[in-house]
Amino acid sequence: MLDTIRPSLAAALASRMDAPPARLGIRYDAAGNFLPEPGNTIVCHLQRRSASEAALLQVREKLLTLPGADGLAFTPVTSLHMTLFQGVIETRRKAGYWPPDIPLHLGIDDVTRRMMSRLDGFDGCGSFSIRATEVTPTGLTVEGVTEKDRQAMQAWRDKLARIFGYRHPDHETYRYHITFAYVIRGIPDAMAAQWQRALDDSLALLQRDAPVIELREPAFCRFRDMKHFEELLILA
Repeated sequence: MLDTIRPSLAAALASRMDAPPARLGIRYDAAGNFLPEPGNTIVCHLQRRSASEAALLQVREKLLTLPGADGLAFTPVTSLHMTLFQGVIETRRKAGYWPPDIPLHLGIDDVTRRMMSRLDGFDGCGSFSIRATEVTPTGLTVEGVTEKDRQAMQAWRDKLARIFGYRHPDHETYRYHITFAYVIRGIPDAMAAQWQRALDDSLALLQRDAPVIELREPAFCRFRDMKHFEELLILA
């Protein structure tokens, strides 16, 4: 039966988890409460009150009702976004994830101010549209709708990397996503088939009702935890 389960679900099953999730106790606790983990990032929030947002929220609600969903820590609806470029975060102070000319010990607020100053006069790399390619236990995998959209998204990432002076190791292979939740404990294996059906049905719903997921413009944001991403500067 497990051979019919997609890898993204299989990885979240109790039998496949031989260690606690990497971010448990750092980003969130065993009760599903989000912990302080400040940083900054460039994201596109969902377009509020759009048809595609309504479809995504319908999918999120469906996942919340599945047996075993209490083993996931769901983020607030208002936090939903697609990360365009990873900024810095308190729990990842090391080369490759941090502008090399900014001291690794500097406080996050000061780092955020320095990084934002580099965006003065920033010109964006054009608009783009995205679509869902998979629904997973923790959210959506997305990509540009067309090759032109995918090229525009990569152009944004490349330009931001030049301005900030660093590239994450996965800069070229980064998988765009919209996070709904984080795994606290594995989904019971007995529920795998039910979960896979729900995930497949959810993708079909999005392909029908939200073939394009509407996003707001990219924004440089700061955050204290995963519950809220405050837009400091809209990038056009």
